[in-house]
Amino acid sequence: MTHFLAVANVLGKMILVFGLTMLIPYGVAYWLEDGSLDVFRDALLITLGCGAAIWLMTRPFKRELQIRDGFLLVVLVWLSLPLFGMLPFLAYFPELGIAKSYFEAASGLTATGGTVLTGLDSLPHAINLWRGLMIWLGGMGLIVLAVAILPMLGVGGRQLFKAEIPGPMKESKLTPRIAETAKGLWLVYAALTLLCIIAYWSAGMSEFDAVMHAFTTLGLGGFSSHDASYGYWDSPLIEAIAIVFMLLAGINFATHFMVWRTKSFSFYRVDPEAKLFFLIVLGSCAGLAVYLWSEGVYEEPLMALRFAAFNVVSVATTTGYSNTDYAVWPIFAPLWMMFLSGFSTSSGSTGGGIKMIRVRILYKQFFREMITIMHPRAVSPVKIGRNVISHKIIFAVLAYLFVYAASMVLMTLTLTLSGLDGMTAFSAAIACLNNLGPGMGEIGPASTYVSLNDFQIWLCSFAMLLGRLEFYTLLIVFTIAFWRK
Repeated sequence: MTHFLAVANVLGKMILVFGLTMLIPYGVAYWLEDGSLDVFRDALLITLGCGAAIWLMTRPFKRELQIRDGFLLVVLVWLSLPLFGMLPFLAYFPELGIAKSYFEAASGLTATGGTVLTGLDSLPHAINLWRGLMIWLGGMGLIVLAVAILPMLGVGGRQLFKAEIPGPMKESKLTPRIAETAKGLWLVYAALTLLCIIAYWSAGMSEFDAVMHAFTTLGLGGFSSHDASYGYWDSPLIEAIAIVFMLLAGINFATHFMVWRTKSFSFYRVDPEAKLFFLIVLGSCAGLAVYLWSEGVYEEPLMALRFAAFNVVSVATTTGYSNTDYAVWPIFAPLWMMFLSGFSTSSGSTGGGIKMIRVRILYKQFFREMITIMHPRAVSPVKIGRNVISHKIIFAVLAYLFVYAASMVLMTLTLTLSGLDGMTAFSAAIACLNNLGPGMGEIGPASTYVSLNDFQIWLCSFAMLLGRLEFYTLLIVFTIAFWRK
């Protein structure tokens, strides 16, 4: 019980920090008088009040967290923050109800980008900004932000960082202190966001749209302030800027950090995921452009390349923007794009899916097995670059892939059983578990999730959290072994 209260103490602090971020849309609502001031005032007071109450009541139990505590805290944070993040939606759109309001907030914080809202062009700026801000915060991870802040509050961050960050970043220290690492990552993240804002604004976006879409571009979340998404501008230049920054956000931010710290671009060359990421994504852009042109979807090759490139990069990086309804393309194209969303982005990026590093390991393990079958006595280690991958890591990747596939099948079957058609159910499983956002069928790029019933919405919300925490972090707290002393 004591360790749970210690976790609750840190949770209270993190809710307080999250509540303070509501001051940004509150200030916008006050400045613009857009009709949402009362909504954010009440949400701000409730969030700060709950965070302060939890923190103060558990102060006597404050202590350094253990690894198990870190996992529990991560899960509690990602389950509870959408409860507070949904308050502005629930107050402004009471017809949504709790399920859909929670879904919208969870979709933002997990950088998924699926929405239940329509009429985005006419929403108050503060509401749209809050949607974008949640994606920006969730993109890199609120836990990493907390790692930078919590040491000042008397709580170490290593356990949180290990539970939250996927892939190689778990085992590598970019700076001698974990808090400095988190601050460095956020500095790079913020700098790229600022560059994106300037680029969007220079290309013709309004100041508000530039900020809103920079948040969701770097967070790879895909929320927009317009129902038509990037089709609203119909601008090749704006789309090109989005492609560049989506690709940058799809690379491991540890690599960006090392480039910034050492002033050397050589880290991009030796990154074990970056080259394959660009090869697959850009190759798919070219391939689908030729396919769409040959199928007569677009008469001009450059027009086919424009629409293929933007939508392929958007879906492959799990952003979820669109500049056309790609659901009406020949079925191969959207299915290939959704397939890419499962693995294209790098570990340590703001994207979803199983990550490129795991695909490389699985690919090399497959060929090692073939060599072993032909030459049983041969010694053929799995290598990524010059590093030999241990059997422990290979087995962990294989287990992860099993959980990923099993979750995909189980969610598809459950959604089908609940009444969704097969294509919508299958694409919802892909879109939510990969933190992609739009799918196919009823939830295509020209639609929203609003037609789903509450059970389906709750299942999709859970799937988004499951994918964002890379399965193990969330599922482990539901095991009996986790709760044994």
